[in-house]
Amino acid sequence: MKTENQLTIAILEITMKIRNEYPELIKYLAELPVTIPDISNPEINTKVLMDYYQSLENIIKKYSSTHTLS
Repeated sequence: MKTENQLTIAILEITMKIRNEYPELIKYLAELPVTIPDISNPEINTKVLMDYYQSLENIIKKYSSTHTLS
């Protein structure tokens, strides 16, 4: 399993990929449940970071399966 630091770097990289290759998806990043916690001081741990990373991967996979890069 990746460390929190490794996951943070991976999240940054995949976010930059979305910004550069799929800018039309940026508006959906702020709507992900992990970015809008329902508690005031959410705990950030490797599971939360991994879930967030996987949600970003899923967005790209779903979108790229129906759209092509220009």
